[in-house]
Amino acid sequence: MKLSKASAATALVLSLTVAACGSDGGDSSSPDGGDKKLTVGIKFDQPGIGLKTEGDKYTGFDVDVATYVARQLGYKPGDIEWKQAKNVDREALLQRGDVDFIAASYSITPEREKKIDFAGPYLLAHQDILIRADDNSITKPADLNNKKLCSAKNSTSAQNVKATLAPQAQLKEYAGPAECLTSLENKEVDALTSDDAVLAGFAAQPEYRGKLKLGGFKLSNENYGIGVPKGSELKARIDAALKKMVADGSWEEAVKKNFGPTNYKNEPAPTIGVIVS
Repeated sequence: MKLSKASAATALVLSLTVAACGSDGGDSSSPDGGDKKLTVGIKFDQPGIGLKTEGDKYTGFDVDVATYVARQLGYKPGDIEWKQAKNVDREALLQRGDVDFIAASYSITPEREKKIDFAGPYLLAHQDILIRADDNSITKPADLNNKKLCSAKNSTSAQNVKATLAPQAQLKEYAGPAECLTSLENKEVDALTSDDAVLAGFAAQPEYRGKLKLGGFKLSNENYGIGVPKGSELKARIDAALKKMVADGSWEEAVKKNFGPTNYKNEPAPTIGVIVS
């Protein structure tokens, strides 16, 4: 039987409608109501925290935390799109909507909370310094005065040093702490300052073992939080996921996996929602 043009058009519309209704039986929701994809900002250059390796593989404590949180939000690891979140870009990434959340050694501070919200904290780190293993001239924070000190731009570490710890330190800033390592190894700077968790990851890398050491200074408390856009309902949902991660032992497993080989003495799991000053 031959269909008229009108009948053929009607049949086509009906067939497409049926196909659309049965095409997806799963949950396709995302934080902003779109398709099932989650964009997460992490560091790409911090061993033990967030590192992108060959084959577009991602490792580190922040990666494991973010992956766990994503699962609790209804996403599989394959649903996650990882995006580099440098210190200088983090607030802008959230404000523009380029990422759904950021887990990137992101210290919670009052200044940052004016622009974004934080879930957590999920790790308590401390500012420290990394120096050459044969350098015995820096044994206390005051020794950093008149020394060449390297730090990542827009980091709380750089601000703390210049404000109170060693005002006379000659500060050199790069986009991230990884760029400071070459300068430290080549004796262009005397020390690198960042969080102890970050520095421990660098010191544990095969090319730096035995060449670099942590100062062992607890210069500040750094409460790592997961950044979300201001007013986002994700904050409460991520807090709930972090509480579950601590309670079921997954947090401790992630700590041992990422920091165990470095002999980094981490603080116990923080209480979610409580900032240690």
